[in-house]
Amino acid sequence: MPYSAQISQNNPTCFLFLVDTSKSMLSPLGNDRTRRKADAVAEAINKTLYALVLRCVDKQAVLNRFHVGLITYGRFVQSGWGGALANRDLVPIADVARTPIRVEQRSELVEDGRGGRAERQIRFPIWFEAHGEGKTPMTAAFEQAELFLAGFLAEHPYCFPPVVCNITDGDASDGDPEAAATRLRRLSSEDGEVLLFNLHVSTQNERPVEYPAHEDQLPPNPFAPKLFRMSSYLPPVMHQPARQAKIDVAPTTRGFVFNADIASVVRFLDIGTRVDSRTQG
Repeated sequence: MPYSAQISQNNPTCFLFLVDTSKSMLSPLGNDRTRRKADAVAEAINKTLYALVLRCVDKQAVLNRFHVGLITYGRFVQSGWGGALANRDLVPIADVARTPIRVEQRSELVEDGRGGRAERQIRFPIWFEAHGEGKTPMTAAFEQAELFLAGFLAEHPYCFPPVVCNITDGDASDGDPEAAATRLRRLSSEDGEVLLFNLHVSTQNERPVEYPAHEDQLPPNPFAPKLFRMSSYLPPVMHQPARQAKIDVAPTTRGFVFNADIASVVRFLDIGTRVDSRTQG
């Protein structure tokens, strides 16, 4: 049964985020005109990184069950890490936990136990900051991801397959990315092929299409079928998290969201990184 390898310090898996940082990402998000697409994506990525850190905490230690990478593509294709992690590629999660760019104090509303809600202060680490310039060299980003993951798989041949989350708002500016996406997906460990999931964020106020199973579920947009074809099938280990998020899944469901709003971005990253049932010490 593929996608069943246990995840541990001795057999870690990898999460790689590819983030479109082209100039168009500075435009307003379609379903929330008060926020830029780049800001919404950065917020969701930082929340996801913090969640990954917390999943690896055991007593006072952070276990290196995960290695995490950030590749941004806009004016340049480069490492998306900032601060002490700048220019690194795949980073063990304990290093991620130790070296955010900064930690902000934020307020959030929580249940107060009396039927109401109360405000509390929380610490929110920042690893990735929003920015945007240049075009959309997605093909080159896939090629860079292939290099990163080929090296990781050579060192960890029995791992749960790496998961790549590509977040973009448009078509590639450097040629057709499908061939590069196919090569990336065909990389594999003994447990299965690399999982490539794609998230499209838009300036259009349209209904999100989350985890479709067939092309006929897509809107009449020329880029939607391409992203759908480039996306991996959602493996069975991720079906239950999708159902918990009230998303219908089938054997042909793909890891793809089109016209994502803020809630869709959060669900996409949560489901795409939800392999907790595979983790051990």
